[in-house]
Amino acid sequence: MPDFTGVSHVGLSVTDLDRSVAWYTDVLGFVLVMPTDAPGLRRMLLAHPGSGLMVGLSQHEAGTGTAFDERATGLDHLSLAVNDREELVRWAEHLAAKGVTASPIEDAFYGNVLVLRDPDNIQLELFVRAG
Repeated sequence: MPDFTGVSHVGLSVTDLDRSVAWYTDVLGFVLVMPTDAPGLRRMLLAHPGSGLMVGLSQHEAGTGTAFDERATGLDHLSLAVNDREELVRWAEHLAAKGVTASPIEDAFYGNVLVLRDPDNIQLELFVRAG
């Protein structure tokens, strides 16, 4: 079977590229890499310095303008790994200071999770895997 080496990037469609770029940089600490516009869309590639994760945010001219709904077929959520529960607590404090609504930290058998949403209602998780 052919193989792959990891995740190259995650692409997310947004309704307002400028608002989303500002949120992902201010709240989650991503940095701008480069615009990758194409006909019919504005797109910005962002990178997270600590993890190396790259996210492409795209605003489509023909977009529906509706908020994200994880019940629709496609992306359910994006989960970002966190080292330990103490770091998750620091995230909860950071998000509160930024005015971002987040769930309480859930301590489950599979790990610890904190759920938040971006400006388009895309569900994001900060997650510590058990064991």
